[in-house]
Formats: sequence, structure tokens, C-alpha cells
Amino acid sequence: MTVVLLGVAAFLLLTLLLALIRIWRGPEAADRMLASQLFGTTGVALLLVLAYAHSWPALMDVALILAVLSVLAVAAFVTRVVRIDREDTAEESGNAESREEPHV
Repeated sequence: MTVVLLGVAAFLLLTLLLALIRIWRGPEAADRMLASQLFGTTGVALLLVLAYAHSWPALMDVALILAVLSVLAVAAFVTRVVRIDREDTAEESGNAESREEPHV
């Protein structure tokens, strides 16, 4: 059973490597965020598999902390994107008003 779990852990490590490559290459912020979510989810799964395979209950606590940090990272990303969208909308509406000719 331990050999199977270590095989699963190796597959999860490969998935982590692919997620890191996607984070590094991009091309957009949303792609990087999805890849970092994959990294967080796979990291949690890897920690849980290793905790079970080696009977290390402390890794379960680390997996829980990683899951919470992953949720906080998504919340921060969404907040940032919404703020940038609002600023862009405000700039566009300001430019539209300045282009109009004054009413005489």
C-alpha cells in the first residue's frame, strides 16, 4: 500500500511541477491564479498522501494551513482584479466626459 501511495505522491509532484511552469509562463494574471490554485490544491493532496503513507499526523495540520492560505490568496486576487476594473471604468467614463464638446 505504501508503494502505491508513494506512486501517487510522485504523480502529484509532477502535477506541482507543471503548475509551477504555468505560473512562471503566464500569459495572463488569471492563468497564473488558476495555476497557483492548482498548486495549492495539489500541495494539500500531496501532504495528505504523505501524512497517511508515513503516519505523520503533523502533515495534516500543514495541509490545513495550506488550504486556508490558498483561499486567502484567491480572495486577495479577486479583490485586486475588482479594484483594477473599477479604476479602469472610472478612467473611461472620465475620458468620455472630457471628449464631449461643451454646450453653449
